[in-house]
Amino acid sequence: MSVLVALWITSRRWQRAIADRDDAYRARSHDLVGTIAIWAVPSGLIGARLYHVITDFNRYQDNLGDAVKIWQGGLGIWGGISVGVLVAVWMLRRGGHSTGTMLDALAPALPVAQAIGRLGNWFNQELYGRPTDVAWALEIDQAHRVAGYGLEETFHPTFAYEALWNLCLAATLVWVVPKLLPQLRTGYLFALYVFGYTAGRLWIELVRIDTANELWGVRINVWTSIVVGLAALAAVLVGLRRGPAAAVETDIEAGPDADAVSSRPPEQP
Repeated sequence: MSVLVALWITSRRWQRAIADRDDAYRARSHDLVGTIAIWAVPSGLIGARLYHVITDFNRYQDNLGDAVKIWQGGLGIWGGISVGVLVAVWMLRRGGHSTGTMLDALAPALPVAQAIGRLGNWFNQELYGRPTDVAWALEIDQAHRVAGYGLEETFHPTFAYEALWNLCLAATLVWVVPKLLPQLRTGYLFALYVFGYTAGRLWIELVRIDTANELWGVRINVWTSIVVGLAALAAVLVGLRRGPAAAVETDIEAGPDADAVSSRPPEQP
């Protein structure tokens, strides 16, 4: 469901972004999002699984065969997005399309898909946070309690926090950023998504109590959020400093059909 919604949003934004192109190009690119998804989505799943296995290798080192049992759960968003986007960029450049325009189209679609995907955590009673008695606290069955929390009854629904954060992030990218940052260079809306997501994931990770590997006493996903978030922020600042006027052609030399970079961000879905 989440993948289909992301494809629908991305496709609509992509079609609007190329609305001023000639009929031949629009016809050739009409199904571009779906074509890319055929390769990028499975690649993203593989990347997500690899990230999970690598960062939680202690769970699989005694039985490496379990590493391929993706149906038992265990996906890392960092690996999924990075590998999926790399495949998408490769296909776009190979076909002579604008990577920046497509990344801008994709930027708000991803957090919406991530928000939908978090519903599974509610059904599975997993990835919740510290005990709390706030009005929106979540009751967790004994069978799903994290070790050491058998006496507490209600917990922070951190997966819900992330879902709400992602929906707000998507709305901000679509409706707020184009008005507040009209000078943001094409393609850098995706960097702003990465920064916004990591900012939310950082504080949410600090609330969660599920078992996770740590580095120097801090969850690995916290370190990842910090490193990736700072890199994304640096990219956003570059995009703001250069601005639309300094935008350069990001397509490969593909002749007259190459998709020129637009300094105007795609319209809202």
